[in-house]
Amino acid sequence: MYIPRNIDSALLEWKDDAFRKPMLLRGARQTGKTTAVQNFSKQFPSFVELNFEKDKRLFGIFEDDLHVSRIIRQIEGILRKRVEPGKTLLFLDEIQLCPRAISALRYFYEDLPELHVIATGSLLEFAFKRLKDFGVGRIRNTFLYPFSFTEFAEAVGEGILIEHMREATFSKPLSELDHSLLLELLKTYVIVGGMPAAVNAYAKTHSYLAVARMHADIMTSLKADFGKYDDKVPVERIRNAFASVVAQTGGKFIYTNSDLELSYKQAKEATDLLELSKLIVKVKSCHANGIPLGGDINPKSNKFILLDTGLYLHECGLDIADLIALPPVEFINNDKLAELLVGLELLKSADAFTDRSLFYWHREAANSTAEVDYLVQHNGAVLPIEVKAGRRGAMKSLHMLMAEKGIRLGLRTSQENLRIMDNIRIIPHYMIGEWKRLLADARPSIPPYI
Repeated sequence: MYIPRNIDSALLEWKDDAFRKPMLLRGARQTGKTTAVQNFSKQFPSFVELNFEKDKRLFGIFEDDLHVSRIIRQIEGILRKRVEPGKTLLFLDEIQLCPRAISALRYFYEDLPELHVIATGSLLEFAFKRLKDFGVGRIRNTFLYPFSFTEFAEAVGEGILIEHMREATFSKPLSELDHSLLLELLKTYVIVGGMPAAVNAYAKTHSYLAVARMHADIMTSLKADFGKYDDKVPVERIRNAFASVVAQTGGKFIYTNSDLELSYKQAKEATDLLELSKLIVKVKSCHANGIPLGGDINPKSNKFILLDTGLYLHECGLDIADLIALPPVEFINNDKLAELLVGLELLKSADAFTDRSLFYWHREAANSTAEVDYLVQHNGAVLPIEVKAGRRGAMKSLHMLMAEKGIRLGLRTSQENLRIMDNIRIIPHYMIGEWKRLLADARPSIPPYI
């Protein structure tokens, strides 16, 4: 049974877009790209799927010229299905195996824009490296991540609780009962994570043992891909870089912090490959002097986070039985885990048609080290977000950044209920994906930026 995803609404929006382009649905392996497209195909009278992994005959279609009329005729001949613009969804799956098919996408836009075309595949970013031009400006890039907290909650039958959450504002926070229930649900979500196979396993069985086994299967599969990244980079080097990312989550990444005694260049090469696979996400150090955040970074100071909380806990070797026994307040009372959760939720709450980046602020001085976990853009200005694992904690770094840069509004996300503390807005961890709505609802009370 298909579990609804936020990407479904983005696909529907694309379907009816008057300026529609062929879609390239991108994301890490096993995040549900193919399943989402197959479910979306129900919106069309006909569905034609080309899977380059299953059917080797398909490669020959793209070996000759890239005239769309010829390509369509050959697809129809091989699959014995009509391809009708306006009626057919043409799906090119595992397209990374056929770089010529990636190049052909631009010509679908130029020569047959009435036809709905979606392509996706595993390790797409590596295929892009081998192409000089894959249709920039003529392709709609769309990005899919693992299940968000709200998607997970809907999947396990907690839709009413999510409705209550979406009705809450700073002036009308959640009841303490709902707040407690949501913290308990968040604990479950962090353990299960958002990988579709793990979510499905939990939704069907409510068995953490089934989830643990699924995490093991997923990681075995993902690590088996390391050998596909780059023939020139040893698999063991990539494995070591991955383990280093897990160990250094929540802190500035030290490339040479490795048991294999790799050079900076070797370690960075392996880490860059992991980032291309989208198995890890870079959090860029930003000076926070203004917008855009990406134009003001310190390339020598980065952090990395893993794609999923459930996989992170698995790689840390933590026993799920021990985690289940902890009350929510103690379970998420871990700075690394809370920071990972919030970063991923920020990515998942962003527009699906934009490849978002994560930023943080870090300052090292002789007598003063300060760090604010995340920076986002809001109303044309920098909005700092400080992550607190528990319900208390000073905000020295947040106040320091705001005073130094003249920022009038900041966010703190913690296990507290919604509330306002002077020019700081406090949002519970499970609602960080709602930050834009919450600030919009509170706009009359928010002081202007300097």
